[in-house]
Amino acid sequence: MQEAKALFQKLKITSLLDLALLIPTSYNNTTLSQSIQIGETQTFEAIVTDVSNFNGKLQITFNLPQFNQSLKSMLFRVTPYHRQLYTVGSHHYIQGRVEDYRGMLQMNQAKSLKRIGEIIPKYSSTLKESSMRSLVEYYVTEKNLYAEGLNAHEVNTLLGLHYPQNIKQTQAYDKEVLKFIEAFNHMKKLKGKRADFPALQALSGELIPFVKSLPFQLTKEQQLVIHEVQQDLKFDKKAAKRLVIGDVGSGKTMVILAAAVMARPHKSMLMAPTSLLAIQLYEEAVKHLPKEMSIALVMQGKNEGDYKIADFIIGTHALLFKDDLPQVPLVMVDEQHRFGTKQRALLENMMAKGEKKPHYLQFSATPIPRTQAMMQSELIDVSLITSTPFDKDITTRVVDKGDFAELLEDIADEIAQEHQVLIIYPLVEESKEIPYQSLDEGRGFWEKKFENVYVTHGKDKKKEEVLREFRDKGDILLATTVVEVGISLPRLTLIVIVGAERLGLATLHQLRGRVGRLGLKSWCYLFTNNKKNERLKSFTQTMSGFEIAKLDLKFRNSGDIVDGTIQSGMQFKWLDLGEDEHIVKVAKERVKQI
Repeated sequence: MQEAKALFQKLKITSLLDLALLIPTSYNNTTLSQSIQIGETQTFEAIVTDVSNFNGKLQITFNLPQFNQSLKSMLFRVTPYHRQLYTVGSHHYIQGRVEDYRGMLQMNQAKSLKRIGEIIPKYSSTLKESSMRSLVEYYVTEKNLYAEGLNAHEVNTLLGLHYPQNIKQTQAYDKEVLKFIEAFNHMKKLKGKRADFPALQALSGELIPFVKSLPFQLTKEQQLVIHEVQQDLKFDKKAAKRLVIGDVGSGKTMVILAAAVMARPHKSMLMAPTSLLAIQLYEEAVKHLPKEMSIALVMQGKNEGDYKIADFIIGTHALLFKDDLPQVPLVMVDEQHRFGTKQRALLENMMAKGEKKPHYLQFSATPIPRTQAMMQSELIDVSLITSTPFDKDITTRVVDKGDFAELLEDIADEIAQEHQVLIIYPLVEESKEIPYQSLDEGRGFWEKKFENVYVTHGKDKKKEEVLREFRDKGDILLATTVVEVGISLPRLTLIVIVGAERLGLATLHQLRGRVGRLGLKSWCYLFTNNKKNERLKSFTQTMSGFEIAKLDLKFRNSGDIVDGTIQSGMQFKWLDLGEDEHIVKVAKERVKQI
């Protein structure tokens, strides 16, 4: 089909299986009915026995020879064509909804069919019905489906839905098959997009002395991920391309530092989204990396050490504006989703030499469902860190105005123990649309009642300075979700999130992850005007970011629209990313074989 490309674009599809998965939304069954079913749409052989005009309408009486019964039909929109078509003695195959009117069979607006004995699929698409049908008939064939890598059961399921031989095929099909085909199709497309390049350098720096020098034991998952990275880096035929997703407080920093050690005697570089995170990583690097490793910090208007000769360079996006950076064979990006695709690619390309590229590691603290991670791994290698070095003791509660007095007592208790409190507001300024206080409206109350109250928000140019000062001297921090990612506040033990139901579960989890960083008993209060909110209740029952990612999907699918934390491009009609891990596993194995 010459015009197929334009039709595929109109349908927003890119593969044959995309087309095959556009399953008909309904069917017109033109096979002759074997019995009369009141209330059903049926098809009968019929002979016109009488035609009469009735107030501009046409009343036709049919005889149904198969059942030896009469049936009346009223045509409301009468044209000359109808008068010519329905003449006494004419033979038809009629279709319509059968009713019983005062003991007489009735089928108003009966339609005379040109062909019978078929089950005709109907598609809901942006194309004309005839164009859609032509496209399906041309491409969705047994031969083409086998060529896509499907097995006999999968091929027959799709063919049975597009070209059914009987109505049962359209109703009793295996939905698990469609889930599998959807996962398989998606991963095939991702695999086709992956591009691997030779590495600038194989890296195999000695790791054992560094691990032994740490004042704590790495978790099994940290060790496993470090081993995966080690396997990636030791070859020069293929540059590493790995995303490490670690739950809040899971210890991704140690994987970053281990990778920097493995790069020795060559150099490595890490880009962080904020100067606060860059400073924190720099401090951790100075504390834990071997003393003979030189470390440099590069930020806008502030540098530590000489980045031109340092073994490990840590910086913000200020790195992208340095034209005298040394070429390093290992590039890392922390909180990768905070950078644009172009920014991430720019740093990688700055280090490239001809066809050769640096090993490239990305890190994220936003957990995604395991199924999604398995799918993404067709495009990029994925490692998950789901456990934390110690169990966090955080109690999460849904509260409202009625709990405010108790909440104030808890805040005063924590401050008395030299712990810190964080209160998150939904907005900086008052808004009539949102039924909660803003940061500006609330600050007066807290500043009057408590000492050492600090305030910051996203547009505050001094926010990083405020956060650093609060870390050292503050009791209460009032903020917006600006503190969602990264900052380590070891004394923080209580967080209040105002208007919690307005945030996605992944965001709530990131915010809750700010408290209890060192294992101190901590509290997370979800302040809401709707205490019976099911989504918030579910959130209080788990601390696992990966479980929360599944919950986020579940509530999204049920129409609870929240902020966009799940990556785009992963919406499926049949597959449930929260529940169908076993199907994705099988599909992943199949993709490997093609």
